[in-house]
Amino acid sequence: MKATVAGTVIAEAPQEDLIKIEGNWYFPPESVVTSLLEESPTPYTCPWKGPCQYFTVNVDGKSLPDRAWTYRNLYDGAVQRVGQDFTNYVAFWKEVQVSE
Repeated sequence: MKATVAGTVIAEAPQEDLIKIEGNWYFPPESVVTSLLEESPTPYTCPWKGPCQYFTVNVDGKSLPDRAWTYRNLYDGAVQRVGQDFTNYVAFWKEVQVSE
């Protein structure tokens, strides 16, 4: 599967390596082009996953704030709830298209 913005691939991995949580595909950290992501100051804490780190996606001179996120320090029980460890996996939304 691929995550793209205007034709630029920002993550790519076989579907079996991704984890689907609450309708979002989470890509393994090694599949993400981290040079296109910049940490965002936007705060958020999921009540069951833990503190979230948002990223601005930077592609072709466009900055798309908070279009990617990860969980670096999962709360107790989060892995059990999902059935897999998704620490540092990255999900995307809005202008970032995720497709096969």
